[in-house]
Amino acid sequence: MNPIESPLLQSLNPEQLVAVTYPSNQSLLVLAGAGSGKTRVLTSRIIWLLSTGQSVPQNILAVTFTNKAAKEMRSRIESALPYPIQDMWLGTFHSLCHRILRRYHEAAQLQKNFQIIDTQDQLSIIKRILKNSATVDNSITPKELANYINNNKEQGYRSDSPFLTAHNRYYLLNPYYEIYEQICRRENLVDFTELLLRCVETLKNNTLLQESLQHRFQHILVDEFQDTNDLQYQWLKLITGNNTSIFAVGDDDQSIYSFRGANVKNMQYLIRDFKITQPIKLEQNYRSTQIILDAANELIARNTDRIGKTLKSTQQQGELIKYNRAYSELEEGQFVLDEIKSRHRNGEPYYSMAVLYRNNAQSRAIEQSLFNANIPYKVYGGLRFYEREEVKHALAYLRLLVNPEDDHSLLRVINFPNRGIGPKSIENLQTKAQEIKGSLWHALLQEKSKNKNLASFYQIISDLHKQINQLSFPDLINELIHASGLIDYYQQKKGDFQNKIYNLHELVNATYSFDYQDIEQIFSDQSKSISAEEKIIAFLSNASLEAGERNAKNTNEHSDYVQLMTVHSAKGLEFDTVFLIAMEEGLFPSEYSLNSHDGLEEERRLMYVATTRAKKNLYLSSVYERYHQGRKNLALQSRFINEIPEHLIHYLSPKDNTPLVSNSLQNKKNTVSFKSPKDEPYALGIMVKHPSFGVGVIINRQAKAHSYLLTINFGQHGIKTLDSGFAKLETI
Repeated sequence: MNPIESPLLQSLNPEQLVAVTYPSNQSLLVLAGAGSGKTRVLTSRIIWLLSTGQSVPQNILAVTFTNKAAKEMRSRIESALPYPIQDMWLGTFHSLCHRILRRYHEAAQLQKNFQIIDTQDQLSIIKRILKNSATVDNSITPKELANYINNNKEQGYRSDSPFLTAHNRYYLLNPYYEIYEQICRRENLVDFTELLLRCVETLKNNTLLQESLQHRFQHILVDEFQDTNDLQYQWLKLITGNNTSIFAVGDDDQSIYSFRGANVKNMQYLIRDFKITQPIKLEQNYRSTQIILDAANELIARNTDRIGKTLKSTQQQGELIKYNRAYSELEEGQFVLDEIKSRHRNGEPYYSMAVLYRNNAQSRAIEQSLFNANIPYKVYGGLRFYEREEVKHALAYLRLLVNPEDDHSLLRVINFPNRGIGPKSIENLQTKAQEIKGSLWHALLQEKSKNKNLASFYQIISDLHKQINQLSFPDLINELIHASGLIDYYQQKKGDFQNKIYNLHELVNATYSFDYQDIEQIFSDQSKSISAEEKIIAFLSNASLEAGERNAKNTNEHSDYVQLMTVHSAKGLEFDTVFLIAMEEGLFPSEYSLNSHDGLEEERRLMYVATTRAKKNLYLSSVYERYHQGRKNLALQSRFINEIPEHLIHYLSPKDNTPLVSNSLQNKKNTVSFKSPKDEPYALGIMVKHPSFGVGVIINRQAKAHSYLLTINFGQHGIKTLDSGFAKLETI
């Protein structure tokens, strides 16, 4: 059969056909838009090279980002060919580096039987190092040291690298990095990050090995190229010879993992380094309606650092994007709940609907709404809110306030964050409890005079317990997460640890929205008023129910449930209906991106990914007021809403920025109404931008002789009072 007549090629659209059949001796970047069939193109390219005799399996190396993707690709290729392909190297960066190191272990200065250790094994070694050190600083946690080691390895830095001194904890952490390297060498161990770093170092130092691999791999194919980090790109360049062609598939508009080290500029470097004259753009989208794609195109076009493409749909024009602005997060949750119930009544299964959010903390209000309505749901790619480590830590402290006899909770937090109460002290405490036949708390009462660290922990719990009846429940939780040291602990971390701070503040918010009306059912005596301690017990009971019973029902992968996830977790997935909630400045885009060009562009790429997860229906949602760190703040509509042309949106609420009075709050006092006359300077309700605090809204104005004293709500940065004569404010 003539290859051009094969079913393989006939099923491709014109752009896919050009990419798959591109001259095999030339490198190519395929700019594959969302839903454009990039995996199909990559797989078809390999089949094309083999079926036409332009290559043989042993001359091909294909790189994926997950083992699952590698297995699926291998299965598709094998089913399309009449011969085995076991000689083809196909796998993740880590698995391919492992293969090289195992085969050429002597060149890598490794013993033949070296062992790979996983994350938990690595943490165990680090704990051993810290435990055996006579001078260890109690502020160092195993997780922090592991992150320090892994982050530096991913950048190619050993413990003796001169570049490490820039780290603010270098002098504290680096000695332990050096000890860790010595132990791994002595015990013949290799961790995940070491696989890539050791492979790069080996290829650099062994020209013969490098040339051998370059001669073997005549065709290198890479999936999800936008997610490569600097070390991975360096590795690819080292195994690419003069007669090797690279076929890379990716989408710079979907590069959303910079916090993991991904460098979107690698796509530009690839074009430069491999003399690619013109990338092939796959712009035909097989997933979403044209309305959704028009919105995505308009959004991403505002980014300047991109190669550029425009998605076109094979589907119908579709329905307008629906946007609702609720008064509060409770009403936002009710809106999403009502729409889910309506769509389900009309025949749409729960599993085809997803609720997306920027960070995990924002799932709490939606979880509460779905749970109360008995609608099945599953939190994808992460733990449910009350199952998350930092939330469980805070709840353990809370349990001790109402039940000091709770040994399990005490053991969880007695030395978290680290306060110098080591295993020996805890062992002595347990021995004492056995002697007096009492709880660990009773033992602690007797032992605290002998141990200042035990005394410090006792004082924290005792002081918090005294405040149960002095503070409101939200204020008590807020005091707890600070007095316990949880906030300080996570603030010292970087990367994903910021989400843990969000979750702790969201726990404070949860106490505001918790329904206390049914508490009486928990207690037998309904004639008396509900005490502060009983409120805590009711709240803890509710948290346990949400984390336990409902989760057990959702373990079946094939059950029908609404899916909840962060936008990062949703990448690569698709749903008929998507609800994108909490579309507010400081949340999405994140407050940490607002003063950074690169950060804001990545947030917009994240919005692009979120938008293109929807196949048929896209809902956007924001609120006028949202609790943050236990305080109600005026929320500003996300700029991403404004960047979508109005003709693509069906507004389910008024389009202006004036806060509306909630239906449920109309009878309450202190409801604020703003007027925004455009002819007045710094009028109430208008938005301004500050160089440090970002975007805010003016909520009060007091005239001075030559200026105004302005009270401005900066969302995540809180409420600030500034003098318009000195503050560098820009009206928006």
